[in-house]
Parts: sequence; structure tokens; C-alpha cells
Amino acid sequence: MNPSTIARVVVTGATGNVGTSLVRILSRDPGVGSVLGLARRRPGLDLPGVEWAELDLSLEGDGPRLAQYLSDADAVVHLAWRFGPTHDPVETWRTNVLGSVRVFDAVAAARVPVLVHASSVGAYSPGPEGGPPVSEAWPTHGWPGAAYTREKAYLERVLDTFERDHPMTRVVRMRPAFLFKEESASEQRRIFAGRFFPGQLMRPELLPLLPEFEGLRFQVLHTEDAADAYRRALLRDVRGPFNLAADPVIDGATLGGLLNARPVKVPAGAVRGALSAAWRLRLVPASPGLFDALRHLPLLATERARQELGWEPAASSLEALEAFLRGVRAGTGDDTAPLAGNRIG
Repeated sequence: MNPSTIARVVVTGATGNVGTSLVRILSRDPGVGSVLGLARRRPGLDLPGVEWAELDLSLEGDGPRLAQYLSDADAVVHLAWRFGPTHDPVETWRTNVLGSVRVFDAVAAARVPVLVHASSVGAYSPGPEGGPPVSEAWPTHGWPGAAYTREKAYLERVLDTFERDHPMTRVVRMRPAFLFKEESASEQRRIFAGRFFPGQLMRPELLPLLPEFEGLRFQVLHTEDAADAYRRALLRDVRGPFNLAADPVIDGATLGGLLNARPVKVPAGAVRGALSAAWRLRLVPASPGLFDALRHLPLLATERARQELGWEPAASSLEALEAFLRGVRAGTGDDTAPLAGNRIG
């Protein structure tokens, strides 16, 4: 198979934040013959060269259909992931870990030449405090207190074994920072703030003050730029992990400028305590473990992606956040079940 062309790509989780951007960009690429998007619920999207099929990776009984869908694949991009329910880590484990293992096993059985897996900055061990960005060689043991980071790190170990046992499959691990676009804003509001948080509240005139806690530093990338990196990884003869992030690094001052709000320093413990109480009362879905993970995430160095993929983000991190905020305020979405738009609910 010529690395610059690929006949058939199968994308799991094709109706989510990254999936919708990726299938669109692949449908426009002359180097890609056809795309099969797999999701738990069939979307309303009609794209040239893209077929859809319903599949639930958490169900062992769907294994034979998964094998059938992958039987003629030249590449598999595995994006499927559940962020909740955060109060039931067994439920997310079934989809995120056991479902991923089913995909990897099916890739091996079908001898698919290329596997691109959606890892995350969350797979990394805590970074050096206030230190420089880390390369792809930084340890990937995650943060133990959050299901999301435990699951992402666990799958890194699963892929270590997969690569050892199946060297003929070219494995790529994408480790992006936080991914935002306008069309995913409603879903992300529901995931992190809850279904009943009114998106209209995210307006500068309603947020004169912005709580800022020590150690608040993270990176952001527009989802379309992440999808472009995935496309390049499919069509180039590359292996291994790639960090993905845009500049500048986001901190309290940057957020304050974006929201036209004055940052006010508050103890991290107070923020965590309030979040923990709200989570236990099921007022918000974001767990205190995720807050702890956010405080310990390393910054990512992206030289490898820029050099080996020829990749460069088109949007800055601020532009990605601005797109997200527009979407939250307007209740923007897409014609898929995960990305359905609304301001509340």
C-alpha cells in the first residue's frame, strides 16, 4: 500500500468531536478511497465517500460485526470514548478499555496495516512543576485519581504489547491537548458542566471575576487541526506517538483576557472542595479527580508532529477557545447524537 494513498479507512467514534471533523476531511482527500464511520447511533450526516454503521464497542456480542467491518480495512482510526458516567468507572471501563481491546484484537485478526489510536495528554505522568514542555518520551502512567487518565494510560500499555506482537501493523498514537470547536461546544458543556448549566451564562458581561488557582496552565487545540494531524498520520509512513497542541499556553491571565474578566486568586483546595461537593451531589459530572489531573498535566512539545507530519495548527489556542465559547452561548451542535446542539438540557 502506498503511504500517500489509502483505499479504505474505518473510524470508530466517528460521530464525536474529533470523528466528525476527521470523516469530513477524509471525505475531501483524493488520497482516501472510502470511509466507514462506526458509532452507537447513526448520524444524519451525508458525506461523499462516507458510509455509516451502528456498533457498540462495550457489547461483547457486537464483536463479530466489528470483525466484519474491519475485514477489508486498510487503516483503522480508533476514536470511540465515553467520558461518563463519572460516578460509574466500571461503565466507562467497559467502553474505553474493553472496547478498545476488542478493536485492537480485531485489527490484529484482520491484519489491518495501519492503526491510529486516540491517546491524550491525559496519558502522561505528571509533568515537571513549572517546567518546560515534555516530548513523547515522557512516561505515560497517567494520573491515578481519575478514570479518564487511568484508562488512557492503561491503553498505552496495551498498545506496547500490541506493537511487540504485531510488528507488521503500523501503530500511531496521537496525544493531543484539549480539543475544542464550535460544533462540539454543547456536548462538552454537558460533559463537564452538566446538562442544565445555561450556556448563555458564558458571556463576558456576566463574568466580571474569574477564579484563578495556583498551577492553572494547560494547552488547547482546534479540533480541525487535530483532524488534519490524524489525516497526515494516515497518509505518511510514520509510527509512534505525536503530541498535538497550539500556542499560546492558557493560564488565568489568558482566560481573563479572553472573557474580559479579572482573575482572582483562590486556593486550589477551595476550588476542589466545592467541585467535590457538587459532584457528590450529582450537580456536575466533572469529578474532583479530573480537577487534580488538570493541575498535574505536563505541557506538550510538538516538534515531532511539525517535523515528521509537516503539521502546523491553523488556529491558535485562543481561537479554538473562542470558537468553543461561541458554541456554548449559541447552543451550537452537529447532526449527530453526541454533538446535538442546545443551550440547556
